[in-house]
Amino acid sequence: MSESVLPSGLCVALSGGVGGAKLALGLSRCLADDDLLIVANTGDDFEHLGLHVSPDLDTVMYTLAGLSNLETGWGLAGESWGFLEALEALGGETWFRLGDRDLATHVERSRRLRQGESLSEVTRTLCSSLGIEARIVPMTDDRVSTVVHSDAGDLDFQHYFVREGCRPAVSGFHFAGIEDAAAAPEFQAAITADELCCVIVCPSNPFVSVDPILLLPGVAGALLAGSAPIVAVSPIVGGEAIKGPAAKMMRELDLPVSAVEVARHYRRRDLLHGFVLDEVDAKLAPEIEDLGLGVLVTDTVMNSLDDRVRLAQETLAFACRLA
Repeated sequence: MSESVLPSGLCVALSGGVGGAKLALGLSRCLADDDLLIVANTGDDFEHLGLHVSPDLDTVMYTLAGLSNLETGWGLAGESWGFLEALEALGGETWFRLGDRDLATHVERSRRLRQGESLSEVTRTLCSSLGIEARIVPMTDDRVSTVVHSDAGDLDFQHYFVREGCRPAVSGFHFAGIEDAAAAPEFQAAITADELCCVIVCPSNPFVSVDPILLLPGVAGALLAGSAPIVAVSPIVGGEAIKGPAAKMMRELDLPVSAVEVARHYRRRDLLHGFVLDEVDAKLAPEIEDLGLGVLVTDTVMNSLDDRVRLAQETLAFACRLA
């Protein structure tokens, strides 16, 4: 694909964990480092064993560094588990699996945060140490915690997702602290910049990965005030989620498990201009167009690096046409 069909200016990508990180990697192979800002969800950050853990942020970092575990989609390849085995022998909490190498990231992040660095500053340092040239930032430097309302009570997201294995039925979500939070400085600057040319919503869970980013004070207003097209890639293909509990959540919220419902979810806040739909769901394109959105139908399942780059190129070119 020629460079002339790609956007000219700054692209902001909003990402959750595994699915979002795959497209973020593809985007990083298509755009110059200065032309891409990847914003990672931090609503599922939590403190574990006295350490600040940022699961989505780490998944994006490890993926772009070429260090991620390709089998699980999270954590590091070639991991060892000596720490966890020793902790288990001591009767400690082992439900959240921290590998030996991954542990180093959380220890260093926590040390720097205690010294007064912001999460943005710490992330910049970690990315540099990992050899990542693309810009990755947390959605906010403030503490925002995703709470899942469920039939087992209110659960912190990692307790719901990992400890309980997504078994409780969900009834809603709350983002504690979001009213007092602010978008991270680079994120805020990017969405108000004259050179902003497009916003790509990666195929991440719309309720617990993307909503925390969009609901930060000032973010929706800045996006609505701008002229850059906003394009989302569906995380639902053929009525199921490629990864994670999005489809299960939709069923429990009495929502149709459909790419159309994802498009409708974003469209309710007018925060969408285009939607990327998998070929399996091509028949749904007219319903999405009826929402006032442009539609791109293509293969959205990213099994290989080539798939990620191709989808990134096609999504960027689609955003260009919408602009």
